Formats: sequence, structure tokens, C-alpha cells
Amino acid sequence: MSDPVVRADALDLTFRTGDGPVQALKDVSLDIGRGEFVGFIGPSGCGKTTFLRCVAGLETPTGGTLTVNGMTPDEARRARAYGYVFQAAGLYPWRTIGGNVRLPLEIMGFSRAERARRVRETLALVELDGFEKKYPWQLSGGMQQRASIARALSFDADLLLMDEPFGALDEIVRDRLNEELLGLWDRTGKTMLFVTHSIPEAVYLSTRIVVMSPRPGRITDVIDSPLPRDRPLDIRDTPEFIRIAHRVREGLRAGMDAA
Repeated sequence: MSDPVVRADALDLTFRTGDGPVQALKDVSLDIGRGEFVGFIGPSGCGKTTFLRCVAGLETPTGGTLTVNGMTPDEARRARAYGYVFQAAGLYPWRTIGGNVRLPLEIMGFSRAERARRVRETLALVELDGFEKKYPWQLSGGMQQRASIARALSFDADLLLMDEPFGALDEIVRDRLNEELLGLWDRTGKTMLFVTHSIPEAVYLSTRIVVMSPRPGRITDVIDSPLPRDRPLDIRDTPEFIRIAHRVREGLRAGMDAA
């Protein structure tokens, strides 16, 4: 793999607490190439979100090295090299949907015309045309998450970090958004890092699946998906999908047994 978007080498992170040190990540090494969709799965507290926060420059590793587009995570954060979608949509209730999507563009100093163009285009990208003047409370939970994704895409970063964005949604809405996200990835060519607790979601979305152990978070398996890029939902009933899901489950079980 040449010029990975994200490169982690022997990454460690230990938090200092009043009760003593807590090691969140241990010896994590991983290269993520441009245009990949990499899913991270593991039990609660295994360091999935911590790894994303390290990539985003929101946590500082205590060992090893980590680069984002050849820069330190802090440099990448200042260069606005990524968009971040959190578990909750995090939309400001006093701003319209368009106003929420426009916020990072205002902070970055884009012109009024450019802000309007980007808001229009990113809302269309997530199928929210016509909702620019609505307020968050007027939208369903799934639509709010799509608006959150539009906000993360609005300044056109190549890397999108997604921390369980669909975890609180019901299965029907989640399936729909999984399909939409794959279509969005295909159209934009973004590099996606996606944290989930759902084995079917990880297998359905990812070109590679990173299985992590309980704390301290270690990588117990990295699975290259043989599934085609075009994935209808019923691919989940195929023997190949079931085989990959079984390997993920076995990796999770092995990590638990070794903890």
C-alpha cells in the first residue's frame, strides 16, 4: 500500500487517572489506504472510539507513531483533513438544517456564495433536498444523522470518521442508511473509518474489518472483504457474507478469551 491515508505503528495510549493508569490501546499497527471503507468492531471499552479520536487529534498517544495524510494528527486537524460524525447528530436546535451544515464553512471563512453552493450540494448528496429551512426537531432521527453527515462532508475532506452514527436507530432505518452510506462512499471516493458494535453492519459496509479485543485495545484480526463493491441488502443472506460474519464473531470471541 503506497501513501496510506492513516498509518499507525505500535500505537499505545495510557490514560492517567486517580485510580492509576488505564491502558486503552496497546501495540496497534494499521495502514488504511485511500478510498477504503474500514470498519472497527469490538466490545465496549475496547478502544475503537479512542483510536478514531487519536486519528482526529483529540487524544494524544503515549507510544508509537500515527500519521494522517503524512502529517501528525494535530497538523491534519488544523488542515481540516477529516470530517467527524458522532454517535448523536449534535445539531444545534436553534439553527436550520442548512444553518447546521453551513456552520463549519462559516468558521473556515468560505464566501457566502460558496457556502450556499456547498450546503445545497451536500444536502442533495444525502438526499435532504428541500429540507434546508427545516429545524432539527422537524426531522426524524435518521434524517438528523444524514444532516450530520452532510455537515461533515461540506468542506470536502478526503477522510470521514464515523463513530457509531446509526447505533441509536431502529433496524429498518439503519438498513436504509447503510445502503445510502455505501452509495455515498461510492460516489465520493472518500476514505471511511466506521466504528460499530454490529457484526452485520461491519460486514455489509466494510472493505476491511478490524476486530479489536477488550481493553487494552489490540487488533486481533483484520479481514479483507471479498464482497463486491455493489452490495444490495440481500447480500447478507449469501454464504460468503455469513462466512465473514462467522470469522468476525470468532475473532471477537478469541479476543474475549485472551483478555
